[in-house]
Amino acid sequence: MAENVNNEQEKQAVTSTGTNRVPFSVVEAYKTIRTNLSFLQTSSNSKTVTFTSPEAGDGKSTTSVNVAIAFAQLGEKTLLIDADLRKSSVHKKLKLEKAPGLSNVLAGMSTLEETVKHTSTSLDVLTAGQIPPNPSELLSSNAFKELIAKAEQEYDHIIVDTPPVNIVSDALIVGAATNGIVLIIKEGFSTTDAVAHAISAAKFAEIEILGVVMNNVNAAGKNYGIGKYKKYGYKYKNRYRYGYGYGYGYGYSYGNNYNLKNKKSKKKAENNNK
Repeated sequence: MAENVNNEQEKQAVTSTGTNRVPFSVVEAYKTIRTNLSFLQTSSNSKTVTFTSPEAGDGKSTTSVNVAIAFAQLGEKTLLIDADLRKSSVHKKLKLEKAPGLSNVLAGMSTLEETVKHTSTSLDVLTAGQIPPNPSELLSSNAFKELIAKAEQEYDHIIVDTPPVNIVSDALIVGAATNGIVLIIKEGFSTTDAVAHAISAAKFAEIEILGVVMNNVNAAGKNYGIGKYKKYGYKYKNRYRYGYGYGYGYGYSYGNNYNLKNKKSKKKAENNNK
């Protein structure tokens, strides 16, 4: 499964569960993702799919929300779970209360039935809840596996939004308990190294990558595809310095190293041309 979504327009899709205000191309893109996932779920006899991305800012949460909405529009009972227990955003996109949520259920403070938010007749949302001190431990617990098993008895489709796979291990933990991972990448932002690292991590953990969704696509543009350091390293030099939960900085900073090298090479070339 490989699909393209225009990220500038997809922001409009998050604001409404209807399709009247959303451009036709965006609606069709999410419907195509929905169709492909339906085939995958039917063949594997599993209802739960994990959404993640190589790095922060790739558009995974926006995509998770809109794919869940697309399933709900069929009238099929859908559950969207925000399993990003460090820096959640699903509740903001859908204008819901963050707590109680998933962390409260996993900690035994409430039940799924008490905590889930009913946003429409077909779409339920389990927000992240309060930020716990041990997100990875909660997600790897039997309580999470039991929650997924119970949800699969009650829902037709379950979409789980997780943190970026290259930043923390949570996505791999959740992916191992579900049907597999859908990787969200962003044109002109996700680098080949970052995507390769994400794929390698999933393979090492023996987690199936169900497909890739590329957003922020400009089909008419010249820079169609995944970013490479020569093309994008300078422009996005600071994007890996991203504090992800509890004020700690995770991830990579090799974009900055390239930037310094790029400046030196450019200056040398200018001197040679004089």
